[in-house]
Amino acid sequence: MPAPTHAPVSSEIPCLDLPDPEATERLGALFAEFAGPGDVLLLDGQIGAGKTHFARALIQTRLGVAEHVPSPTFTLVQTYEADCEIWHADLYRLTDPDEVLELGLDAAFDSAICLIEWPDRLGSAAPKGALRLRFEQTEDGAARRVCFETNTPLLRQVLEAWNG
Repeated sequence: MPAPTHAPVSSEIPCLDLPDPEATERLGALFAEFAGPGDVLLLDGQIGAGKTHFARALIQTRLGVAEHVPSPTFTLVQTYEADCEIWHADLYRLTDPDEVLELGLDAAFDSAICLIEWPDRLGSAAPKGALRLRFEQTEDGAARRVCFETNTPLLRQVLEAWNG
């Protein structure tokens, strides 16, 4: 298994190469360790780029058990009770940002860890201070890459642990 790329911890927004599913799981587990109520992770990327795999690893780590964590593609939102509530949303099927209010996501942004796939559907309802992660597949489809488009204290903690 190739070693994941180390990212500099600086004011520069980094990208990490995730050469295999285990690297994506490790990143999700690190976010689980440091995330708390009010942390919103906006998970961008095409289908198959690793968004749900990352979210599943974060949720399972936070729960402390290998519970089945389905993709919320059809339910739109799945919630989990850990030491704090976790909301996992897949907004792919939404057509209007007002539908976000109907789901109750705006309240969850303040009180839960929120993992939002297809965050472009939020429009102006995207919370300020959210951490945006852009997942990409390599050209051969064998590996993934994640780029962080915002710099937050949560990201700095995760990168320090990743590099540690």
